[in-house]
Amino acid sequence: MTVPEGLKIAVIGGGSSYTPEIVEGFIRKYEQLPVKELWLVDIEEGKHKLEIVGELAKRMVVKSGLPIEVHLTLDRRKAIEGADFITTQMRVGLLEARKWDEHIPNMHGVIGQETTGPGGMMKALRTIPVLLDICKDIEELSPNAWLLNFTNPAGMVTEAIHRYSKVKSIGLCNAPIGLQKWLSEKYETPSNHIYTEFVGLNHLHWVTRIDVAGVDKLPELLDKREEYSGKNVPATEWDPEFLNGLGGLPSYYLKYFYMTDAMLAEQLDSLKASGTRADVVKRVEDELFQLYKDPNLQEKPKQLEQRGGAYYSEAAVNLMDSLYNDKRDIQTLNVSNDGILDFLPRDASIEVNCVVTGNGPIPLPVKRVPEGVKGLIHAVKIYERLTIEAAITGDRSVALQAMASHPLVPSVQVAKTLLGEMLERNKPFLPAFYK
Repeated sequence: MTVPEGLKIAVIGGGSSYTPEIVEGFIRKYEQLPVKELWLVDIEEGKHKLEIVGELAKRMVVKSGLPIEVHLTLDRRKAIEGADFITTQMRVGLLEARKWDEHIPNMHGVIGQETTGPGGMMKALRTIPVLLDICKDIEELSPNAWLLNFTNPAGMVTEAIHRYSKVKSIGLCNAPIGLQKWLSEKYETPSNHIYTEFVGLNHLHWVTRIDVAGVDKLPELLDKREEYSGKNVPATEWDPEFLNGLGGLPSYYLKYFYMTDAMLAEQLDSLKASGTRADVVKRVEDELFQLYKDPNLQEKPKQLEQRGGAYYSEAAVNLMDSLYNDKRDIQTLNVSNDGILDFLPRDASIEVNCVVTGNGPIPLPVKRVPEGVKGLIHAVKIYERLTIEAAITGDRSVALQAMASHPLVPSVQVAKTLLGEMLERNKPFLPAFYK
């Protein structure tokens, strides 16, 4: 990719509290990734936040002394036109919708989480049609651009884009880069001397190989039950006998499947004490935006790392760098299966290691898929594909099949109750279901 005048990058959801992190990434990587225009775009409801975080972005660029133009706009098409890279960090329905994604399942004795279970399904139903509409603009206005999606649920959203648009899209998550950072600190070893192999789906992966400076550390990590966990998932300990028999380090999101009772109890206790995770995030965001308003602030505040999605933006900037410079390094991404996992459809989105070239990522074969995880991967993928179909069609019968097929939903009756209440709560964002 040759862009002599510099790159144009559009950030959709530019008013997000994560934006200072991606701006910091562009500043740090400017020599490798010469950004000329950075367009932060949002919707009318997010205008206030866009202005606050956009002014901070401009101060950060001024402090850096780099010739990066920061543009703030509510005109999505203007931001997308001629862009080289487009990133999405959207939340359709804002944090208020997330609150009910978590709260309604909890009221019926079911895990409430923004990307897993019924909550993740609602987020997908709201998000997929909006992303596909954005893809129509990209196809028209910047057909050669790369769309880097870290809007959750990233796996489902990425699969929908691959199946229903012509846009070049890659999904990514912060968990892999977070694990690399944790291992690097734990073993006091540069991250480029650490190799981890991921197997599974977005927020449903297992790490089946961890080599640190050529030494296999997986047995040690399984034995000690030491883990990397996100800010948004409680640090409940794994059962040692189960973990050793499993033969892979599970994503912290897998606690919702393997420790459902304990995780639900923790959620219900938290609901009484401090509200849902969305309520906690709202308080963190309010604090962040108060900091962002400070005209003397010219850098990303440390408090941003308290958000569960810390390092998303760093992962995105790293991916842009590798695509732009044909680096051929290895990153863990959400891409089409293409036979890597032989028990899933070829067009299913999976989360695996890829070699990132200038023409896109090439997924690597996986060395081993633990036998005990195949059934869960397959079951969740069926739920994901049904959810994508429901998002496209607005078909309630398909949505019910999706809800009932999720391993965290205990019965068809509970599925019907949840679906009815959650669709009604999301009515303003789901026109396809209310034709």
